[in-house]
Amino acid sequence: MQISLIITTYNRPDALLLVMKSVERQSLVPNEVIIADDGSNKKTQELIDNFIIHSNLNIIHSFQKDKGFRAAKSRNKAISKSTGDYIVLIDGDMILHHNFIYDHKKNAQNGYFTQGSRALLSQKKSDEVLGGSYLAFNILSNGLNNRKNALHSNLLSKLFSRKKNYLRGLKTCNVSFYKKDCISVNGFNNNFEGWGREDSEFFVRLMNKGVKRKTLRFNAIQYHLWHEVVSRKSLLKNDQLLQKAIDENLDWCEMGIQHFL
Repeated sequence: MQISLIITTYNRPDALLLVMKSVERQSLVPNEVIIADDGSNKKTQELIDNFIIHSNLNIIHSFQKDKGFRAAKSRNKAISKSTGDYIVLIDGDMILHHNFIYDHKKNAQNGYFTQGSRALLSQKKSDEVLGGSYLAFNILSNGLNNRKNALHSNLLSKLFSRKKNYLRGLKTCNVSFYKKDCISVNGFNNNFEGWGREDSEFFVRLMNKGVKRKTLRFNAIQYHLWHEVVSRKSLLKNDQLLQKAIDENLDWCEMGIQHFL
């Protein structure tokens, strides 16, 4: 099974640098890494170019012009460029546990998408990490706000991971799915602009299509660098799009990934 890792980013080259370094040290390296760039400036371009030249990773830069927060369209463009059977989505401020990709691959299952969890780094700890290149964390590390999510255990994962459809906690910062399932619902809805709900609406359509949720515990761990709260000014409009998918039991959107395939 070929794995495509999609990393969303926007003008955070310092964070993206650490994320890419954590990808390089994976016990199972993804077959390709696609940077879904939502219009970053030249600093991000230079960082990616440097990795393309000096890293052993197979890196693709998927770029769109900066016209505000358009993560749905950016993800669709990146996924359309992918060649893998299986997609792993993360954000560009998520440092990965060294078994992150391996855990997603071993938990891949036909008919399911897999939702992972994250440990949150405090603002102080994030500043320290961004000032250096420290990538190794565990449940005893200082500066973790929800340290139970930093515990890696295959035994506990088998005991506490579950298969149940519900919306709470669904986030594209740590999720994986088969590419064919994504295409079957036409990917993310390009009509989502501004922060919020584009991920939930996508998962609603997947579940309406019959693709079920698997929630991982104690596996596929990532560490989220602190950042300022993003503007919620588009949330009301995006909530309405999400509610439409729920009320009408939608499993397709008109403005989706097909526009890029």
